[in-house]
Amino acid sequence: MRWIALIAVPILLAGCGGAETRKNRLRPPTPVTLTAAIHEDGIEISPARVGAGTVVLVVSNQSRAPQTVTFETNELGGRTGGTTASSPEIAPRSTGRLTIATRQGTYSVHTRDDAIRAATVKVGPPRKSAQDDLLLP
Repeated sequence: MRWIALIAVPILLAGCGGAETRKNRLRPPTPVTLTAAIHEDGIEISPARVGAGTVVLVVSNQSRAPQTVTFETNELGGRTGGTTASSPEIAPRSTGRLTIATRQGTYSVHTRDDAIRAATVKVGPPRKSAQDDLLLP
């Protein structure tokens, strides 16, 4: 009988746990996919307004030269540091992509070629959590 007490007491004490409480964090919003096309004179992007969160930009290079696309904050003297992401070089008549975590504000989507007019994306308040959405990756 004594050996049962020697085994049972440590097991029961181990199961009690501490006063540590865990807070569940909500899932981030589902990423939004924007599409863009680089033409000889400018960049077209759709949609041009989204909520804050992860943005995946899929770019089609319709120009005759290889291009690198940069998606960055378009703010001067903002309270926090800027956010920037660039794609790898995209060959002519090819596609590329980039992913960026955005916050509320105005963003510029541009290439290094000054002859190609930049596009603007307005990012609004954060999108709602994907907590209750099923079958997400």
